[in-house]
Amino acid sequence: MIGHQNRDQLEFFVCGSLRDLVPDDHVLARVDRVLDLGWLAEDVADLYAVGTGRPGVAPEAAVRLMLAGFLLGIVHDRRLMREAQVNLAIRWFAGYGLHERLPDHSSLTRIRQRWGAERFRRIFERTVQSCVAAGIAKGEVVHVDASLIRADVSWESLAVRHVGAMSDANGDVPEDTEADLQAKHSKKTGRYKKVCVTDPDASMATSGRNRRLEPCYKQHGVVDDLCGVIVEVEVTTGEANEGDHILDSLDTAAAIMGEPIGVATADAGYAYAKVFGGLEARGIDAIIPTKAEPIRSKVPLRRFKFDARHDLVKCPRGKILQPTKTRISHGRFFVTRVRDCAGCDLAALCLSPSRKTRAVVIVHDYPALLRARRRRERWGEKENRLYRRHRWRSEGFHGEAKTWHGLARAVRRGLENMRIQAFLTAAAVNLKRLAAAFLALLLHILAARRRGELFSPSSTLPRYLQRRLATSLLHPMTHGIGSIP
Repeated sequence: MIGHQNRDQLEFFVCGSLRDLVPDDHVLARVDRVLDLGWLAEDVADLYAVGTGRPGVAPEAAVRLMLAGFLLGIVHDRRLMREAQVNLAIRWFAGYGLHERLPDHSSLTRIRQRWGAERFRRIFERTVQSCVAAGIAKGEVVHVDASLIRADVSWESLAVRHVGAMSDANGDVPEDTEADLQAKHSKKTGRYKKVCVTDPDASMATSGRNRRLEPCYKQHGVVDDLCGVIVEVEVTTGEANEGDHILDSLDTAAAIMGEPIGVATADAGYAYAKVFGGLEARGIDAIIPTKAEPIRSKVPLRRFKFDARHDLVKCPRGKILQPTKTRISHGRFFVTRVRDCAGCDLAALCLSPSRKTRAVVIVHDYPALLRARRRRERWGEKENRLYRRHRWRSEGFHGEAKTWHGLARAVRRGLENMRIQAFLTAAAVNLKRLAAAFLALLLHILAARRRGELFSPSSTLPRYLQRRLATSLLHPMTHGIGSIP
């Protein structure tokens, strides 16, 4: 017999909670078990007037709405609020009933402007600390990587730098030659980079030599190896160098976790002497493949021996190169004497036609770079395995954030807004990791009880997780885990 469904739906009152209408395996239902924002209202109380003005949106409700959007890949406020009008899961997760009016999308914008990026960083840091307390992030091995994020601007908003345009208009410089014109339209040169007039914080950058420059931001992330928890994230302009930020990122990650970092992995883009020297000073083992030395001379730098104890350099023929008073930002010059090079049999290869002495640049922490090159030659199975894990841990995080959580493109303009987007995305990913670990712990305890065994969870769990774990064990059917074998 064919069934019929009455579509009038005359019911007005719904008995029970909206939670009963949300599937137990829904991402918002799983994240709600491990999300604790009870501290937030007190943290942002100094930003609100006491006893005056219209009551605003509850801080926890606002953050829950934002997190729901990032967890579901709905990162635009207008679309999120339209979806929340008809999505029971979002209403329940944010604490709004069917009869309650949702806030306007502009309220979320005002909240972000009022709170600033540092308040959202605290939310992200709380998720990291919860993961550390739950034992799914330990800091023993971390993976560092950076990724470009396309700015929310159009190509029509790009303009040539004002100084160059004014010089051309005033005739201060000669006309461009054919080579200059080719370089100006090249994809590789950085001399003629444009600027974005609608989002000046975004700078022109590219992820490959065969790709054109785009207005971008750059996200620097540190991922724990154990379960893929993001322990640190920061955003800079797209042209920022990764090597200038890795040490600060590792220091911040160690401070957030409260644990020292043992091993740090990164790709060859971080293989600078200052990076190896900074990691050695912090007692961190570096799993970073070194770059091949660029050969700009027939007698390259690797044939010169640097004596750090006596602060001098020896050439292939044993002559001494002394340091000069000329200082550069990343190292020092060492120069030979004229009479040492005058009768040398390598002078024709070593010296350029216009010079009578050989000069080399020794960068700061150059001995650390030499030690890293020797360690790279001795890499064994452990080091190669960790570097392989780096590729799918760190790059996997960036791929997950861009594919599922809307980080492929900036939602709003400005560096502060981009930082807020990165913090909320990282917090959403960490909450997913924590929810999976929480569910696995519940299932393990239930399985142990069915076998008649005693199992007590770790006492290092946060108190709110201990309370929710106890509640779930007392009423497993209510929390959607009783029917799971």
